[in-house]
Parts: sequence; structure tokens; C-alpha cells
Amino acid sequence: MQILDSTFLGNPVNAWLIALGASLGATVVLRVVVAVSLRRLRKVSALTRNDIDDIVVDVLANTRPYFLMIAGLWAGTRFLELPDRIDTVVRVIGVIAVVFQVAAWANVAITTIVRRRISATREADPAEAMTMAALGFLIRLVLWAVLILAALDNLGIEIAPLLAGLGVGGIAVALAVQNVLGDLFASLSIVLDKPFVMGDFIVVGDMAGTIENVGLKTTRVRSLSGEQLVFANSDLLSSRIRNYKRMFERRIVFTIGVIYQTPRSLLERIPVIIRETIESEENARFDRSHFSSYGAFSIDFETVYYVRVPDYNVYMDVQQSINLRIHEAFEEAGIEFAFPTQTLFIEKNAAASS
Repeated sequence: MQILDSTFLGNPVNAWLIALGASLGATVVLRVVVAVSLRRLRKVSALTRNDIDDIVVDVLANTRPYFLMIAGLWAGTRFLELPDRIDTVVRVIGVIAVVFQVAAWANVAITTIVRRRISATREADPAEAMTMAALGFLIRLVLWAVLILAALDNLGIEIAPLLAGLGVGGIAVALAVQNVLGDLFASLSIVLDKPFVMGDFIVVGDMAGTIENVGLKTTRVRSLSGEQLVFANSDLLSSRIRNYKRMFERRIVFTIGVIYQTPRSLLERIPVIIRETIESEENARFDRSHFSSYGAFSIDFETVYYVRVPDYNVYMDVQQSINLRIHEAFEEAGIEFAFPTQTLFIEKNAAASS
């Protein structure tokens, strides 16, 4: 009994025992409440089709054990009269634990919402999926800034002078990392202006591929040969980009040469044959076909038509069908295709012949 009456840090031993019991009890109660709540919420979410209860389950499941322990410790200290220095330390630990736990909850909620939204819209609307990814990052950035400022305010730190100092220091940091910031702002420009979205086929210089991901600093493109191309966002926006995914029709120009010995009556039929051939194709729209020039070894006809869909494979199927039908029509009409030839004329010397 004499031990119970002794004091430690201004509190009797029996008060410390009560505080210890309260701390352990609060920790156990909190763990039980979280576990029971999770079990019941999982049963409810399995019976519903909305995403809200699933998000709540994910958030609650991300409750950190250290947070429950610190919460229990704080509950135990309410039964004690602690010195100001120790009380300040306990308060700082509690504020930090709350900040990290709230950040963990919010991060899980934001990540879950963004991921589900991206998966739901990636095929139907790639632009919205890309916007959601960037929006998720910005929300996390703002969240951390607000939580840190709130924590500093609760710890008694003056925020206004700190923000002023950060403003001056931010200029120096911005100058030091201007390339990184340039790529960051370029990524925001890509998200807002949408010159391309995930799934688009683009050509930049002599490189081409399909957009796989638009990140904060780089954009990743899968090339036709299979390798991944990585572009800095700022470099990509400063380049001339050809976006084939947004092509409504594909304009095709091709030239056919026939031999000079072709009669004029057959030459007049060639544009008609080509026109009828193209108009018979379902996905082709005829524009024009003309006797365009006298070539070095052929009489040339230039033809222009449009493929109604942008798909490259469809274009190649249409062009192949047109080539085969023109070949068949020329065979039936007796029209010969030209190929590189050269005629050599030899004039005999009059003196030699005499």
C-alpha cells in the first residue's frame, strides 16, 4: 500500500495504474469497434451494388494499429496531471498520428474513387480517365498541404510567417527545378487541353505509337515494333504531333502508269474503270482520277479517294481490293502496265555506209 501512495512525475502510482488500465482498455475497445464495424460493413457491401459502402470498407480497413495505440495512450493520460513538457510531447505525438491517419483514410478513398472511375471510363472516354488521374494527384497534393498546415496550427506554430518564408524559398526552388516544373505544367496542359488521350495513335517526328500513360513528368508510348517510348511532357508539347486516332477519313493518292503504246480510246477508259472500281468499295469514297502527266517511261494517271474509316488495316484491305480489280479490268481491256524501260536509237554514219 505504501508503494501505491508513492508519486512519480507528480502522480501517485495508483493513478498511473488507472491510466494504464484506461489506455489498454481504450485500445482494446477501439480495435474491437473497428473489427466489428468492418465485419458488418463487408456483409452489407456484399448485398449492395453501389460503391459508397465499398469505399467505406476500404477506408476503415486502412485504420493503422499505431493510431489506435496512440489514441488509447491519449485516453490514459487524461487521468494524469503531467508536466507541461511531457504533456506537450504527448500532444505533438497525437497530432502527428491524427494527421497521418486522416491522410491514410483520405488517400485510400481518393485512390479507390479515381481507380474505379478510370476503369469505368477508360474504354468509353479515355480523356475523362486521363483527367481523373491528374485530378486525383492534385486532390492528394491539396489534402497533404491542408493537413500539414492544420497540424502546425494545432502545435502552436505561426503559419503566416511560415507561408511568407515558403513563398520566398519557393522561388529559389522553382528556379532549381524548372525543368521538372515545366514537365509538371505540361502534363496539366495535356490533361486540360487534351491534344491526345490514352489509346490515341500519334506520330512525333520519326517515332510513332499508342499512348499508354500520361504521367507528371513523362508520357509513355508503345511503338509499333513493341518497345516503349518515353517522352518528356514539355518536349512532347513543343513538337508537332500527328494524332491519327482523331482522323475521320483517310485521304489516299496513288498513281498508275501504262505504256506509251496504249491507244487513246483505252486511255479515255482508264479514269472510268478506276472510278467504277473505287465506287464499288463500301468503305471508299471516290474523289477524282485524271491523266496527270507524261512520265519518263509511262503515261501516268493520278487518283484520289477517301477511306471512310481511319483504321489502317481497313485502308490496306480497300487498297488491295482496288488494286486487284483494276488489274483484272486492265487484263480484260488489254491495257498494259508500264515498267522502267529505255529505247536506244542508233543512226548509222553516212560515210561509213558508203
